[in-house]
Amino acid sequence: MAPTIDSKLPHLGTTIFTVISQLAQDCGAINLGQGFPDYDGPELLRERLAYYVREGFNQYAPMSGVPKLREQIALKVEQLYGRRVCADREVTVVPGATEGLYCAITACVRPGDEVIVFDPAYDSYEPAVELCGGRAIHIPLLPPDFGVDWQRVKEAVNARTRMIILNSPHNPTGAILSAQDLSELADIVRDTDIFLLSDEVYEHLVYDGLAHQSLLRHEELAERAFVVSSFGKTYHVTGWKTGYCVAPPALTAELRKVHQYVTFVGITPIQWALADFMEACPEHCMELPVFYQRKRDIFCDAMASSRFRFTPTPGTYFQLMDYSDISDRGDRDMAEWLTREQGVAAIPISVFYQSPPDCRYVRFCFAKEDETLKCAAQKLSEI
Repeated sequence: MAPTIDSKLPHLGTTIFTVISQLAQDCGAINLGQGFPDYDGPELLRERLAYYVREGFNQYAPMSGVPKLREQIALKVEQLYGRRVCADREVTVVPGATEGLYCAITACVRPGDEVIVFDPAYDSYEPAVELCGGRAIHIPLLPPDFGVDWQRVKEAVNARTRMIILNSPHNPTGAILSAQDLSELADIVRDTDIFLLSDEVYEHLVYDGLAHQSLLRHEELAERAFVVSSFGKTYHVTGWKTGYCVAPPALTAELRKVHQYVTFVGITPIQWALADFMEACPEHCMELPVFYQRKRDIFCDAMASSRFRFTPTPGTYFQLMDYSDISDRGDRDMAEWLTREQGVAAIPISVFYQSPPDCRYVRFCFAKEDETLKCAAQKLSEI
């Protein structure tokens, strides 16, 4: 007789991203649900990967990442955020940002600890906390702008608070933190033992002339923070599953203790290709806001005649839309109906909440070819 499995995550099933993407494929729908582009990464980047595969760079990389790539990351951090970090002791390359988030949480959170997350929260945070024996404390962001209620955060902090997880630009709402937000956060964590985990995978996707407020800009916050970023989002190669974590030496050392027993290393030729491309084309990151703002505007302009209500997103490549003038369905039912009956896949927002509010939002991804966006908008505008 087979043993009974006592699940550590009894409430979890297949992620909504997998469910909706499979439904979109089954229905032949335009997939504006899962966050990946329908176009390829830069040609030079792909050529460099092919080069390193051909030339035999196919064995293990160093556990912390290829040195040249870590050096390019450190250079980028200094140029963009004014913080000088040590490539050897403060930069770790990881096989995807999700692994970096998991390793940071696992390195710090112990049974009985509390971790503050902001709802709607990306779905990988709480399971990692629970696997460590910790408890996620959910604080809702405030619609329609989805800002942080810092007074509520202050009231939630206690002796058990081990970590606060930030996400800016925010998935799924697109909201961004301001310099004032960072000051408010600093006031709360000062003279505490609270760690910060900042999910900044959409760091280069900030629009309308605004600047990304990385925790790396703020010296006081950076000294207690793990900052996680994604090459997949930045270079349109989500399938390469490569990211990195920047943290002070003591925190990096603890993260690497976990990382070496989760995946040990990232893929070697991918790391060399990324290092070469960062060196050859540093302007790529600077061009992304204009590139994606244009796509946002194409999609929003095409949706202007629809019955959806929305404000153009300030960050990420996601656009929230309120469908309350169209239907009183729950958002999961609405997302499935849009996919099956209207031929456009979207992601419901309630799945990112512990206690969903009474609102009617779905999330669309506009990291798509222009014609894909226009076709999807036409279908949605006919509802």
